[in-house]
Amino acid sequence: MARDSGGIIPIERVQDRILLVRGQKVIIDADLAVLYGVNTKRLNEQVKRNRKRFPQDFVFQLSESEKDEVVANCDHLERLKYSPSTPYAFTEHGALMAATVLKTEQAVQVSVYVVRAFVQLRRLLESNRELAARLEKIEKRLQQHDRNIVSLASTLNQLMEPQASSSKSKIGFLSESEGRQDKGKGESRKV
Repeated sequence: MARDSGGIIPIERVQDRILLVRGQKVIIDADLAVLYGVNTKRLNEQVKRNRKRFPQDFVFQLSESEKDEVVANCDHLERLKYSPSTPYAFTEHGALMAATVLKTEQAVQVSVYVVRAFVQLRRLLESNRELAARLEKIEKRLQQHDRNIVSLASTLNQLMEPQASSSKSKIGFLSESEGRQDKGKGESRKV
């Protein structure tokens, strides 16, 4: 396992250093340098010397506002607040490429954990997307069930209301006396 000043680096520690900047998961140069056992200046020197190995999708420099946001949200990066330069952000590929140009034993060992941390975060993000899609599908079903229940309750309420008009004709058979009375109402009978 990779060691940091004699201690083991848990993958959670690496994951805690991964941030979302410009819609990409990145690790700031100061954090990557600590993980790789070099100072930030040396890491950035190697990136500049090997610029062809670090295209824009591997590493980019933060703007002042991004730097301020990172410092505000990450207590462990507070020291960057007073730095005259803006830090670099390394994507998964950039972090791996940095290990190859640093060529230290610790960088090589830790790069494996860095890549695994990025992969785990990607898997977690994907499973969250799947879960979100499932929840959305369930919510749609519940909304349809809710509409059906409201419709059923409305129908039941209408059936339970007493009929307002009592002038309606009776349903069923009429006895002979009732039938004669009804016939006699409209006709004048001679006796």
